[in-house]
Amino acid sequence: MTDTIRISAPRSDLGTHEVLNQPDFSYRDPWAGDRTLRRALVDDPGLAALGARLATPGIREAARDAQVVKPVLRSFDRSGRRLDEVHFHPGYHALMKLGLEAGYAATAWDGTGTHLRHAAINYMLSQVEPGVCCPMTMTYAAVPALQADPALAALWQPRLTEPAYDPAPIAVGRKAAVTMGMAMTEKQGGSDVRANATRAVPDGEGYRLHGHKWFCSAPMCDGFLTLAQLDGAITCFLVPRWLPDGTRNPFTILRLKDKLGNTANASSEIEYDGTWAHRLGEPGRGVQTIIEMVHHTRLDTAMAPAGLMRAALAEALQWARGRRVFQKGLIDQPLMRAVLADLSLDAEAALLLALDVARAFDDPARRPYARISVALAKFISNKVAPGMIYECMECLGGMGYVEDTPLPMLYREAPLNSIWEGSGNVICLDILRTLLREPEAGAMLNARLDAARENDPRYDAALVAHRERWPALPPEAEARWFAESLATLLTGAVMIAESPFAGEWFSVRLGARGRVAGAVGALDAGALLEAMQA
Repeated sequence: MTDTIRISAPRSDLGTHEVLNQPDFSYRDPWAGDRTLRRALVDDPGLAALGARLATPGIREAARDAQVVKPVLRSFDRSGRRLDEVHFHPGYHALMKLGLEAGYAATAWDGTGTHLRHAAINYMLSQVEPGVCCPMTMTYAAVPALQADPALAALWQPRLTEPAYDPAPIAVGRKAAVTMGMAMTEKQGGSDVRANATRAVPDGEGYRLHGHKWFCSAPMCDGFLTLAQLDGAITCFLVPRWLPDGTRNPFTILRLKDKLGNTANASSEIEYDGTWAHRLGEPGRGVQTIIEMVHHTRLDTAMAPAGLMRAALAEALQWARGRRVFQKGLIDQPLMRAVLADLSLDAEAALLLALDVARAFDDPARRPYARISVALAKFISNKVAPGMIYECMECLGGMGYVEDTPLPMLYREAPLNSIWEGSGNVICLDILRTLLREPEAGAMLNARLDAARENDPRYDAALVAHRERWPALPPEAEARWFAESLATLLTGAVMIAESPFAGEWFSVRLGARGRVAGAVGALDAGALLEAMQA
């Protein structure tokens, strides 16, 4: 007699898979669910519509697909001819279409909006899929740099500012809407672009570029601003992906970078091998020309961390409101309330600071203030973001570490905006240079700091201490200390002017309960949490 093994079917009456004590899940509308943002941009039906779309399951699934299914480099076609194209999941294209049609690249330039409105679009999209923001930010930021050549501006600007998305690989003259990328960094130089070795050779109608770029952002764009040596001097050029006659411009994508995060965005390493280019701006003034683009991309690197923090906070709040621990709602536990209130202050401060900077971009008379404040906001918000997002992750316990939630993605994304467009040291040194070379920037900044005095003694004391410590510009070795102090003071000044929770923010930033070793939650939350989320 043969022995048999009987496998019993799972018993449905055991209830082993009954889902209990898990918060009800819903996609958050980043416009309707953000009191501070709505107060800054009142009655904007376009932003309201964008927020509603970003809360739909279809868009959230598209975002997740764009993050999980990485871009693929296609170097050759089936016949062996070079393609140098990047293939994306349809979810990526859906997000690009949504953002550009909402005015991400256009609204600051086409009369439909402002830099403030542009920054709000960046803030909302950063909460859902940050990777697509890179090419849209560069497209937005290329517009002022193109003013160095009216003929190029006439060809490219109407297409850069068309609120539409057209990924077709064809020449710019045949497209209604285009995108623009940037390629500055080389292996041997990094931030020191004057060490670039790429060279430009006149060919009678334009220039031919020969060289290598260690980082080229978004290589599927229609054109790129780049730097090369022309007669021994750094000069700016515009490289079209397709030539006017419809043939491919030599543009070799060597590889896509394998990055920590930002996976939906195809960062690449490229080579120019006789690549045709237009000169943009005067010979030898490449840095001065492209800095207009960098100045505007920095606005988004100052705003994006606020979006990442807000998205992380929303996850932590949703979890705490729907979870019970030790016979009590998690959100009603005193220590959890203190942590969530503290984190809410971080998100509030980062958003208000970035909105303040964006308003300065809209006022030509305040350009010096925009120049210094965007660097300070970029520095401080990106230093706060990784730790703040980690704390939100911890609020969920083990689930915060799981890819079923967006928190791992947000955490991986957090360092990037600090590295892009000048990492910490570069930004701090740029702050010193700006204060040294542009006295008006320092005067406007000091006026803003002085206007906030006599509202909170902690702020007043911190301002006095800063000025006593640095009556003049600091030595280079103290640049980070100086920048952090100055950026914290500017944040405090903005909070005094804009937030009813400035006093609570001072408690965790400048008061006796100020953070030690990054600890979060040293705050008497009281009713603060509900007030901030109302």
